[in-house]
Amino acid sequence: MNDDSTLPVADDASVYVRAVEERAPANVALAGKGVGTPRTGRTGVAEALSGVLASKWLGLGVAVVALALPFLDSRTYVIQIAVDALIFVMLAVGLNIVVGYCGLLDLGYAAFFAIGAYTSGLLSTRYGWPLLATLPVVVATAVVGGLVIGGPTLRLRSDYLAIVTLGFGEIIRITANNLDFTGGPNGLYGIPDFGAFGLRSDIALYWITAITVVLAVLFSSRLGRGRLGRAWRFVREDEDAAEAMGIHTYKVKFAAYIAGAVFGGIAGVLFAAHQTAISPPSFNFLWSALILMAVVLGGMGSTPGVVLGALVISLLPELLRGAENWRYLVFGLLLILVMLFRPQGLLPARAAEPGRRGRRVQEGAS
Repeated sequence: MNDDSTLPVADDASVYVRAVEERAPANVALAGKGVGTPRTGRTGVAEALSGVLASKWLGLGVAVVALALPFLDSRTYVIQIAVDALIFVMLAVGLNIVVGYCGLLDLGYAAFFAIGAYTSGLLSTRYGWPLLATLPVVVATAVVGGLVIGGPTLRLRSDYLAIVTLGFGEIIRITANNLDFTGGPNGLYGIPDFGAFGLRSDIALYWITAITVVLAVLFSSRLGRGRLGRAWRFVREDEDAAEAMGIHTYKVKFAAYIAGAVFGGIAGVLFAAHQTAISPPSFNFLWSALILMAVVLGGMGSTPGVVLGALVISLLPELLRGAENWRYLVFGLLLILVMLFRPQGLLPARAAEPGRRGRRVQEGAS
């Protein structure tokens, strides 16, 4: 049949054949994929920079520098600021499991931070436990806290879950403020550290914190790449579709919440050892907001991005200290500029691992 509807197909085919025969520049896509445009120089530079930032060797280099910092600069001020930054990294990586991997909006993450700090502080000051011996109890207490808040509330979604977690964070803070057992508004003081081990006490604490945080970052990264991490991402993208595919979404969300609680509890132990004194104002809503800001700024679901975002949020105010009263204004403006030009975060999560993506492309081409 000589139908006019076949002419455009023939024309398109002839154009494609001529382009191939003449070796002219052509953009060819796989079936189901849109035809792209040639990469500009700016796009290539941006992709190269993202590849460098996402390199595992860069992460290894950052870990080595973090562990070697006392050899590079052992001033007390530098060590104190570095410990604060590492604790903030620990908190951001833990919240990234909840918000970035699983998509659960948690506005009360400082509650688990407070649970860890108060549990270790009470056991060490009231009962004379070594701080290291309090870690198993802190982990168990954080898990119980996750069960108490997560059990009845994780069936909620989006704004409702955010409101409940915000209330949970305030309940923990107000409870600690009103109980004599926790020291009330005065809090706890005289919390010991982990020990000097023949070193300067602040340097010993720094190395313990650095090793703990490096292991936590590696564990979080591996967890996100595993089977459970893929289930978390499916729940984040479409919970109904994930449930239809056989994923028990409630258990998966529960696992993310418990994992985040454990990270927050351990960070609380490090914070108590670093500060030697804690009080309820140390765990207000501002902490939860700043930790969430670090996750969003770095790139939700991206472990390297979250580490970078946490370092920016924790260190930039100190670097701007020379601006005196203007430093928080400059800090806010810089954050706004970053979010305008990098709305997906400083280092957003990649859609797929390069090797796995390459195999899919080859299978599609064949």
